[in-house]
Amino acid sequence: MKQTKKLYIRKKRSNKFLKALFWFAVGAVLSTFLFISFTFFIYKKVNTNLVYPGITINNINVEKYTQKQVEELFKKKNEAIENTQFTFLLDSITATISAKNLKFGYDEDLIAKQTISLGRSDDFLSNLSIIFQTYFYGLSLEPSYHYSEDILNKTLTPFMKAVNKEPVNALFNFQNGKVLAFKPSEEGKAVDIERVKEDLTSQFETILSKQKPQEITIMVSTKALEPKISTDKVNNMGIKELIGTGTSLFQHSISSRIYNITLASSRINEALIAPNETFSFAKTLGDVSAFTGYQQAYIIQNGKTILGDGGGICQVSTTFFRALLNAGLPITERHAHAYRVGYYEQDGPPGLDATVYVPSVDLKFKNDTNNYILVQTQINTEMQQLSVFLYGTKDGRSVLLSQPSITNRTPAPPDLYQDDPTLAKGIVKQVDFSAEGSKVSFAREVIKNGKKIISETFISNYAPWQSIFLRGTKE
Repeated sequence: MKQTKKLYIRKKRSNKFLKALFWFAVGAVLSTFLFISFTFFIYKKVNTNLVYPGITINNINVEKYTQKQVEELFKKKNEAIENTQFTFLLDSITATISAKNLKFGYDEDLIAKQTISLGRSDDFLSNLSIIFQTYFYGLSLEPSYHYSEDILNKTLTPFMKAVNKEPVNALFNFQNGKVLAFKPSEEGKAVDIERVKEDLTSQFETILSKQKPQEITIMVSTKALEPKISTDKVNNMGIKELIGTGTSLFQHSISSRIYNITLASSRINEALIAPNETFSFAKTLGDVSAFTGYQQAYIIQNGKTILGDGGGICQVSTTFFRALLNAGLPITERHAHAYRVGYYEQDGPPGLDATVYVPSVDLKFKNDTNNYILVQTQINTEMQQLSVFLYGTKDGRSVLLSQPSITNRTPAPPDLYQDDPTLAKGIVKQVDFSAEGSKVSFAREVIKNGKKIISETFISNYAPWQSIFLRGTKE
């Protein structure tokens, strides 16, 4: 009994000791934390708006400096080398510019901002760690430098004018659907701007460390530009013969529409589609606007005929669509026009059109052959005919197109006359021709090695359309 009582008393004393030790430790931690916090607060207060002690930049002591003083310090160092002359040299071409005019030197503003911000983030522990490190061990920062890229590019303009030359693709000469000869490719050449920048930036530390004007010569590097279609590559592309043709007429088009057709067809000319690649007409065509060279021609927007950039590009997409049909290639995206356009029925039945509205409405196909496909366009100005030729290697596929079936016919609305302030008063100009509404469908089958690889039906739902006449109101 006495033994049990002794053990109980001993255990009770032990628990009291452990509790006392625990609370002592808690108190010590809290005291330490409060002491550190108080010291940190005082330290920050003493160094308000000053760079913390122990911080150097490229071995330059900036502790206790204000942001403005740091900025002025490095500004003076830039002034010491502002008369340094850079001479860019390539063969007999030279260009000279001073460090001051090139804005070459320390980035004093960035250095000042970065230095004063050290230890002043929103993260308490990060700030504490940085201040502890700078106070006891010091912290050396790498300086920031700058120069004006725009001024450098202007300085190098004479070199670029003398050197820059675009690469030339190997051009094919086809006659009767066969490749007779081709023009060999040529390498292009250009000033290697990135290399010149690297050579310039490598001078920062050397020039600024000497703190006096110097004469620096930088050799202007050049680089070769490889053509997209090289002579060596031609032999392995399988571009041997004509595999598909599409044609359309654009007779009675206004001059700006003809101009846009010519421009758009040049943008897809010489397009090269790799095996298994999906070709996007809109992506290849690029931006369609006055900025990219297109003129205003009549387009249909919100049920009205108005002038808009790029009127006529659908003549090109329609012709391209016809070439794809005849080549037996898989068409993955195609959209018909909202109504039957007279241009596209000048040399064929309705339903063989494809509209494109960059970038949302597209015409796409997949090159499912084992060879590259080359696109070439041709405009016959006398006939006002556009042709699209697809060259590659025939793989034995044959194409069967049915005659279009026309159903759901509805008559065209009455003629519409719209005032046009750009036409002289008394002039009446027809810009759209009436067309009945209809549903047009046709089928296509593609056979290869005795197997049907494509079987599809193209359906176009055309709204009825009226003849539209522009009536001049210009006095």
